[in-house]
Amino acid sequence: MTTERLPAIVIVPTYNERFTLPVLVDSLLTEYPNLHLLIVDDDSPDGTGEWARQKERNESRVNVLHRPAKSGLASAYLDGFAWAIERGYEFLMQMDADGSHRIGDVGKLLTCIEADDAVDLVIGSRWIPGGQTRGWGRHRVALSRAGNIYIQLMLGLDISDATAGFRVYRASLLRRLPVKAIESRGYGFQVEMTYKAHRAGASITEVPIVFLERRAGQSKMSADIIIEEFAHVTRWGMQRLISRLYPQRR
Repeated sequence: MTTERLPAIVIVPTYNERFTLPVLVDSLLTEYPNLHLLIVDDDSPDGTGEWARQKERNESRVNVLHRPAKSGLASAYLDGFAWAIERGYEFLMQMDADGSHRIGDVGKLLTCIEADDAVDLVIGSRWIPGGQTRGWGRHRVALSRAGNIYIQLMLGLDISDATAGFRVYRASLLRRLPVKAIESRGYGFQVEMTYKAHRAGASITEVPIVFLERRAGQSKMSADIIIEEFAHVTRWGMQRLISRLYPQRR
């Protein structure tokens, strides 16, 4: 007996995304007729969750995971991963709800991972040839590029955009990653997952994307999040160096 493979699912964490989420959801449903969506809402006070639940009632491809309070980006994705894996999805995509990830690039990422069984993770990269950002100032570009170079050097990653949040995982990779040991709560989650995938021997591919400035609202990036990410990367890098110098301490 054969079992029909489920289509890919896009996991979209939300908090106060009432203006941009409907545009994203309707565009995805129209452009990709076989795609499924999981909206992970942290009890948004602006009505995002209510809109998502109404959409779920009217559209079989939309699912909503409602969480009672704002609990951070990392836990939103981990809860979303667990939900999707439990239901048998093979390809799990991360995507922002603020309009910064282009609908047309979704197909590029999915095609890449679906076409090659050896690929475990595809990252939509701003910093490889063909990738770019629109609406960013020079300071922001320089900060992101410098941060990714630091990550490459400290963690030994051959990845140009380890901080990218637009990506797709194969479920088999997520099953073998120690996700319960994730330390990051915010955007450092992307780096930590990339590093853990690398250490697990995953095949990671980058494809170029165009990253747009968000359409509405304010960025959730803060100095505390940047400091957290820098501290984690530095510590992981030092641990990596020590393990190479003193392998008996592993």
